[in-house]
Amino acid sequence: MAPTDETTVAGVFRREYGQVVASLVRVFGEIDVAEDAVQEAFLVAQRTWPERGIPPNPGGWITTTARRRAIDRLRREKRRDERQAQAAVIESPAGPPERVGSVQDDRLRLIFTCCHPALATHAQIALTLRLLCGLDTGEIARAFLIPEPTLAQRIVRAKRKIRAANIPYRVPEDHELPDRLAGVLAVVYLVFNEGHIATGGDALVREGLCDEALRLGRLLAALLPDEPEVMGLLALMLLVAARWPARVGPGGTPILLADQDRSRWDAAMIAEGQALVRTCLRRNRPGPYQLQAAVNAVHSAAPTAADTDWGQIVALYDQHLAIAPTPVVELNRAVALAEVRGPGAGLHAIEGLPLDGYHLFHATRADLLRRLGRADEAAAAYATAAALTTNAAERRFLLARRDAVSSA
Repeated sequence: MAPTDETTVAGVFRREYGQVVASLVRVFGEIDVAEDAVQEAFLVAQRTWPERGIPPNPGGWITTTARRRAIDRLRREKRRDERQAQAAVIESPAGPPERVGSVQDDRLRLIFTCCHPALATHAQIALTLRLLCGLDTGEIARAFLIPEPTLAQRIVRAKRKIRAANIPYRVPEDHELPDRLAGVLAVVYLVFNEGHIATGGDALVREGLCDEALRLGRLLAALLPDEPEVMGLLALMLLVAARWPARVGPGGTPILLADQDRSRWDAAMIAEGQALVRTCLRRNRPGPYQLQAAVNAVHSAAPTAADTDWGQIVALYDQHLAIAPTPVVELNRAVALAEVRGPGAGLHAIEGLPLDGYHLFHATRADLLRRLGRADEAAAAYATAAALTTNAAERRFLLARRDAVSSA
């Protein structure tokens, strides 16, 4: 075994947690058993790897250890004879018989299980982020802009409901998909967003989560090739991910879209994303993900920031607001509007939006105030945004902007 440390164990946790939980749910059929066993396995790793070194296959080691822990738990629980029988079958080298449907990806099946229509949408998303991404309740609560205890209660209730309703662990039949697809897409998008701008930690990006969201997006596109919103979500993620090489500067500092070196954008991802957007346009069934993808396609088509067709972007946000009005979409539209009509129009458009707890609202307001020459107000807004973000790289960036506008 190679030497290791606590940081290495944390890295393995981020990479492997969701996959191991999903595989154990497939084997044992119970979310709590799987999750508890995986957490115990990581505790064992944290205790033993620093002394013995990291194993050659950390994910396999965690899976095997968690599997043994789950079997031990089932053996201890002698309340029901059928559980003992289940443990005996699972312990055999061949493993238990499984009926998991045509889709072989454990994580995708677990997403569909968590997105059962018996669960409220917010519970579906929270539970999936917890199980598949290994996000703690604090991180998920910040993504939802709600108190952590409230989020914890939602997750507990969702698990109980899945157990009580005996919800099967499988990808649903075709006629069941419409009731679950919206939740599944929302989950994949939130996973991507969490990776794109991490709610916690020192790094701006969690590439592992973004890669996983893209992988799930491709699986969904292969499973549901006639669903334009699936194509739209994949296009959106590709077009955003294409900018990663130019998005982070030295020391992990974020680089704004207007300041990025566009020659560093990933041309292959842009071409794939734009092709998907054109496919969506031909189907003429617009939805929120397709429209967001179209906005990013406009950005990716501009050779320089000055060449951006902001009028088209405002029109796309108008269409987005017509079918799915949210304060965040209004905020994004205001950014585009400011490029067309000036920062005063943008500032007027965001007045009164119920986004006081959202750091990007204050960051946007700060930038508009700065462009209007209202330096003191801009500095205060940057400070508010910095206080609200939980990402260290973003906080450093916002505080630097505050200092720059204060000293100008």
